[in-house]
Amino acid sequence: MSNWPNDQSHSENKNISQEYYISWAQKAYKHIQEEKIIDKLDDAKINATETVNSSSVNISNSANESSTNTPTWMQKSNRLEALKENATELTTANSEISVEFDKEFVWSAKILADQGRKPEDITEDEIQWLKSLHKGLSKTRRGLLNQLKLVLGQGPLSENAILEIETILLQADIGINATDYIVTTLQNKLLEESLPSEKAIEYLKTILCDILNSPLKQAYDSEILVKKEVLNIWLLTGVNGAGKTTTIGKLAYLAQQCGHSCIIAAADTFRAAAVEQVKIWGEKTNTPIISNSGKNTDPAAVVYDGLMAAQARNVDLLLVDTAGRLQNKTNLMEELAKIRRVIDKKAKNNVHIESLLVIDATLGQNGLRQTELFSEAAHLTGVILTKLDGSSKGGIALAITQQFGLPIRFIGVGENMKDLKPFSSHEFVEALLDE
Repeated sequence: MSNWPNDQSHSENKNISQEYYISWAQKAYKHIQEEKIIDKLDDAKINATETVNSSSVNISNSANESSTNTPTWMQKSNRLEALKENATELTTANSEISVEFDKEFVWSAKILADQGRKPEDITEDEIQWLKSLHKGLSKTRRGLLNQLKLVLGQGPLSENAILEIETILLQADIGINATDYIVTTLQNKLLEESLPSEKAIEYLKTILCDILNSPLKQAYDSEILVKKEVLNIWLLTGVNGAGKTTTIGKLAYLAQQCGHSCIIAAADTFRAAAVEQVKIWGEKTNTPIISNSGKNTDPAAVVYDGLMAAQARNVDLLLVDTAGRLQNKTNLMEELAKIRRVIDKKAKNNVHIESLLVIDATLGQNGLRQTELFSEAAHLTGVILTKLDGSSKGGIALAITQQFGLPIRFIGVGENMKDLKPFSSHEFVEALLDE
């Protein structure tokens, strides 16, 4: 059974030349184009075969009529025209360009090469995702990197420069705790050795990756997995408007792409449109939805129904949409606690539970308050950051990880179903500080 495609390993060789990456990118680009052409050729051949077979059946079924009304030479001519049309499709497939070879392609290829990947194994979807991530973090990157370059361009890193960097990091919504850690680490580095400006950015990348990976070195698995031979239950929490329902749909799609069966329990029964929105995503992804259309339905009852359905159908993953009302913290905590009691009672030990908070990245530091409230109520095991493509506050990922010790599990950079992927600290930091 496949799991999430999430390789966070990367090469530590900083001396690889730009020429190597360009050559690697060219090979990957050539491979993608060849695969695209093969797919187009296969589709065109199938269409041609279907057309010929259809023509043959039609001629056979109307043999008597054809013999009296349509000359044989005309029947053959019609079939030849159909074949000619499909032959045209075969030739035009060679000229189709699926993805542009540009600066962002080379950057994406570099990221994959650093992970130890081979050019002949790269897919178009992987390149498109990294391009989207790079573009999505552009607002944060511009504000952060331009100011860092001004400071670092003054010469070797100094104590005064570090103080300026502190201000820059705080403005990028990296948060007080994470900023303090970064500044202290830089200061300690200066005590050991001089840090030339050209090496400062690379060292800063290392620090940021350490922050983002720190929860994985303590209480959490290195990646979020759909575990085998147990029912996986993922509770999604978050305030209304964070993109929780959309994220559930994208997770269902991603699970299916990785070969996992999935059911969604629409347990946000307090927001009128929530269940309907979940159903729309269920139709898009061909995912069964467990819901109750009655008024004042108990969310725990919907989760119970979803749990029973998941066990009866032996599915791999049950996704649970929950309410996001922060105006009454007590009710929220009681509701989530009741859902957990239902799961613990009915599923006993044969389940693996993840409690994931969906945060709108455009909120910046306000996301910290949400994380604090939901971490008390939902026993969080991870965070999903959405709407990074519209945010200049991507530094919130570092703030959440440093302050709460929670791993970032997924990030979203667009509205399409493919625009949600497992989080990679290496990819994120490289996109954040790409020069």
